[in-house]
Amino acid sequence: MDDDLARLAALHGVATAYQPAADVTVPVPRATVAAVLGMLGVRTDTPEDVRAGLEAAEREARERLLPPTLVWWEGERSPAELASLPAGTRVRVEAEPGSAGPDLTGSDSAARPVAAGAVAAVSVPPGPGARRGVSSGAERDEEVRSDGVQRSTPCGDAPAHTRPRRRPAPESTGTVVEWVVGDGRESPAVPLGVHRIGVALPDGAVGGATLIVAPERAPAAPERAHGVLVQLYSLLSERSWGMGDLGDLAELARWVGRTHGVGFIQVNPLHAAVPGTPTDPSPYRPSSRRFPDPVHLRIEDVPEYALCPEREALAELAARGAQLRRAVLEKGELIDRDGVWELKRAALELLYAVPRTADREAAYDEFCERQGPPLDRHAAWCAAAEGEDPGERADFHRWLVWLTDAQLAGAQRVARESGMAVGIVHDLAVGVHPDGSDARTGSFHARDASAGAPPDAFNARGQDWGLPPWRPDRLAETRYAPFRSLLRSVFRYAGALRIDHVMGLFRLWWIPEGTPPAEGTYVSYDGEAMLAVLVLEAHRAGALVIGEDLGTVEPRVRRALARRGVLGTSVLWFERDWDGGGKPLAPQDWRADCLATVTTHDLPPTAAKLAGTHVELRDRLGLLARPVERERAEDAADTAEWLELLGGLGLDTGDEEAAVRALYAFLLRTPARLVGVWLPDAVGDRRPQNLPGTWDQYPNWRLPVADADGRPLTLEELAASPRANALLRALRKGA
Repeated sequence: MDDDLARLAALHGVATAYQPAADVTVPVPRATVAAVLGMLGVRTDTPEDVRAGLEAAEREARERLLPPTLVWWEGERSPAELASLPAGTRVRVEAEPGSAGPDLTGSDSAARPVAAGAVAAVSVPPGPGARRGVSSGAERDEEVRSDGVQRSTPCGDAPAHTRPRRRPAPESTGTVVEWVVGDGRESPAVPLGVHRIGVALPDGAVGGATLIVAPERAPAAPERAHGVLVQLYSLLSERSWGMGDLGDLAELARWVGRTHGVGFIQVNPLHAAVPGTPTDPSPYRPSSRRFPDPVHLRIEDVPEYALCPEREALAELAARGAQLRRAVLEKGELIDRDGVWELKRAALELLYAVPRTADREAAYDEFCERQGPPLDRHAAWCAAAEGEDPGERADFHRWLVWLTDAQLAGAQRVARESGMAVGIVHDLAVGVHPDGSDARTGSFHARDASAGAPPDAFNARGQDWGLPPWRPDRLAETRYAPFRSLLRSVFRYAGALRIDHVMGLFRLWWIPEGTPPAEGTYVSYDGEAMLAVLVLEAHRAGALVIGEDLGTVEPRVRRALARRGVLGTSVLWFERDWDGGGKPLAPQDWRADCLATVTTHDLPPTAAKLAGTHVELRDRLGLLARPVERERAEDAADTAEWLELLGGLGLDTGDEEAAVRALYAFLLRTPARLVGVWLPDAVGDRRPQNLPGTWDQYPNWRLPVADADGRPLTLEELAASPRANALLRALRKGA
């Protein structure tokens, strides 16, 4: 790697080497660095290109008075970049519309001083058309292309029922906060939000940047709450149409909340899937992370259902849905997501034809206005993906998003009414499908790259997740508008949000198209800015944030997350004293600010781990890299060490059911604020929901919750299960 290219890469956040261990440095191939720089708009074809790019980047860095983004944490001193400006510098902040108005929690905390003792509160009124907790500025920015041209959506002469809904362009509030550096006077407060800041030095030099003013920490978790973790599709009730739905989620919340004092339910990502047959069943490769998937709708709970004149047609579709349900529960067939959606789409088309009441129409209009052009683009993409005319079909897909959003909000409302301190914990996937709505309707993704992971002890060839990463330069150019809009949409119906691979806020492993995963490189993001946006939106929603920080995590990242109130994730089988011989970590030595679990959807259920059957499964599928005898012996030794620790603490591990209860009782002895039970563990299910390293060799993401014998259970049977109720009672008593 020549020096010029290395310096150019560093200026754009592209790594030329990485350290998988403290004493190991691995160089990145030159071709990878050049390819990634090309995706960021930097030419490196010739040495002259490299030198020209380097000179331009260094000149821009020298001439900038401020970095592209400043972060000002509430209660802390002003950013060093502002404090270091010469006396007499004029500072002007154009506040985000609605930034000081009521946020999603109903509290007007945005008007508090940013720096204690240094600034005074200022009231900044919301701009025209601004809504509670919604920044019209974020929607406007997302519409601006990199060349500064703003998109528009023509209405044409389409019928009112099908045409795109025209919205007034957000207007500037004209609210400005100004002060002079070093004039001895108290500076005015800057409200929470994402603003534009400009500075003018005494010598006439001017500069500008984005200013993110964020709360010091995300909302705090309860001192202790226990909950359940479940893949929603796997939870079928007697009313399901072949897979679990949002009505089932609400019923689960009523049962575990009222009966067992559960504080939260964590579900898999419910993002919109990519259409097609067969659809990718993984909830972690969605078409869109911003918009939910209507396949999760409970059809009978749509208000237009009771008014639909096509009663016979609806009854026939419901009967076919029941057949899908029985096929899974009684005949051992896999969950058929495509079959479920075929039936639900037909039913929803009948309901869409039902005239909406005035109140419903007004609510729909308000939702579309709040979601803005991104919803229009997503709906048009969905229509086009069906092979339909977007002008004729897009409104149907907007309507589906609205219905799903309402049922998601309803599930959260039921959870809170059932006594849950947190409610529904939603899961934010790390990325999106390269052919999906998010990647194809915006300019924020590097479409010629895929996110993944470098080689490690578990995968010597690295991992390619098939997810195009966000471009850090485009995020900064738009003041993080796509990230803000994404968070705002998901937080609407979440009591907490789990961020999959939370380290991706700081850096991601980029793999250029056609390159092996091991030959990728890390690309850095402005982690401080991404974290500030996350904390800001969590604050506005009054929701907790949980970061999935398993695997290799830079110490600085864990420190930053902990400082800002983002909870971590601790999985029992991985919690060992690695600096002290690798023994299981004693309960008092666990961290407090985390969600503690025994297992996850990517790991064996606890009964399978205790019995060692997961090793046999991987052996049958040819997934073992070492002799099965060695794998079996090491796994048994690992389990035995944990059981020995449990026995030493006086916990009963006499049989499998007792051992499962003991493992969860152990979690309650740790200081972890949140303790999660993998719901299949409550009934002894041995089948993993996902087996990493497989595609068609194993039915990933298509299995219902089952008992210890592999017999699928309905939600009603689960709620009546003596084994499940015994575990949940023990947790409530221990908590």
